[in-house]
Amino acid sequence: MKVLYASAEAAPFFKTGGLGDVAYALPKELAKDPEIDIRVVLPFYSQMANEYAQQLKEIAHFRFQLGQRNVYCGIKQLNYQGVTYYFIDNLAYFDRATLYGEWDDGERFAYFSTAIIEMLEVINWIPEIIHCNDWQTAMIPALLIDRYHWKESLKNIRKVLTIHNIRFQGVYDASMLPNVFGTGFNTFTEDGLKEKNHINYLKGGINFSDRVTTVSPTYAEEILTPEFGEGLDAVLRLNKWKLNGIINGIDLDINNPKTDNYLPYHYDQKDLSNKVKLKSHLQKQLFLEQDSQIPLIGIVSRLTDQKGLQLVEQIMDDLLQQNVQLVILGTGDQRFEDSFRYFEQKYPDQLRACIQFNLELAQQIYAASDIFLMPSAFEPCGLSQMIAMRYGTLPLVHETGGLKDTVEAYNKYTGQGTGFSFNGFNRDNLLFTIKMALDVYFNQKKAWQKLVKQAMSKDFSWSEPAQAYKAIYIDLLKESVN
Repeated sequence: MKVLYASAEAAPFFKTGGLGDVAYALPKELAKDPEIDIRVVLPFYSQMANEYAQQLKEIAHFRFQLGQRNVYCGIKQLNYQGVTYYFIDNLAYFDRATLYGEWDDGERFAYFSTAIIEMLEVINWIPEIIHCNDWQTAMIPALLIDRYHWKESLKNIRKVLTIHNIRFQGVYDASMLPNVFGTGFNTFTEDGLKEKNHINYLKGGINFSDRVTTVSPTYAEEILTPEFGEGLDAVLRLNKWKLNGIINGIDLDINNPKTDNYLPYHYDQKDLSNKVKLKSHLQKQLFLEQDSQIPLIGIVSRLTDQKGLQLVEQIMDDLLQQNVQLVILGTGDQRFEDSFRYFEQKYPDQLRACIQFNLELAQQIYAASDIFLMPSAFEPCGLSQMIAMRYGTLPLVHETGGLKDTVEAYNKYTGQGTGFSFNGFNRDNLLFTIKMALDVYFNQKKAWQKLVKQAMSKDFSWSEPAQAYKAIYIDLLKESVN
């Protein structure tokens, strides 16, 4: 089974968010299966670290027609951890200050999508399935059906699209079709790419793919509604027959409290004594009172409204009347950065706002905290809550998307659960749930320890998700035979 996994980013080469983690971990897991030859294709951004760039081997270079322009395409290759990676090289498009957010992103990823298809015959490797991810590669299914349908070698490729976050869709002027993609307007229809007078890359991917997946079962249901569908809910309802929700996993080798290189002390489910030492270490590092009895609440997040940080703002004064410490790590909207700095000045003995990206500090917060706060307004999957549980830190989440699918709310009657959750996105529900969690922490020590052990025993490996994707691939290939 030959699968090409197309993504705009993948760790450890390039990463801005969860897509980078998934595009690294899922192919790595699938590559363990002797029945699957999976390869990954990425842009060759100038941000690649030297340790990887020096290992690249240039295997081809050619030119192709991108609308009215004849453009260069180099193909570099790297075998890394059992997976073959191809990197599409064109400095004009990928030698930029950032991976995304450039003025010509529409053209940059039009080039990337077209180059992926153009390279297949050049490298003499035609996949049976192309697995696309988010809007940056969502035009590949439309191009295969429209621009490349006449090519015998490409016409039987099956197409899978995974939506990691439906908020980002790639909406551009319809003139992109002739001027950049080099096609006519055959796909500029309501059941194709058309969105008013524009084209919508993600809509095209949904309509022209054979299967559409998203990153949790609950999110797959949510995006069928106007509340969560970001304007594409009607399109998704029409395509519901091909929609699946598969929860992401996390890399258990990287996220392991027993071996994590970022931690000065290590522990596991059988012996949690060093978790207390880590808490003391972090308190000292951040100039907070060193007291193992004070509950430490951690937030590691992009600072945006999607992550529910407006609710955290609203409860801050009430929350910090409690005997708690709060550590926030992340960057994002200026409003939240400024707000949390203000609250740090107001409550210097209880709050630390670390407005930065710091992987070492992130891992220490996951490990040292007692509660991990994640009140997202919506969350397609979320990885942080799973990482927190792996480290024995109980997540407190809003019941949405992947948070609902992965965190089992504490049941005070049975003792079951792996964290705490609230339904109804408002400050009062969040504050009530935090106070309930603090009551368990202070007054029900045995119940708390049981929850920690239950959280740490959850299996969030990529094994099951990989099998679910393999099942989709098999079904598609059976259909093509029939």
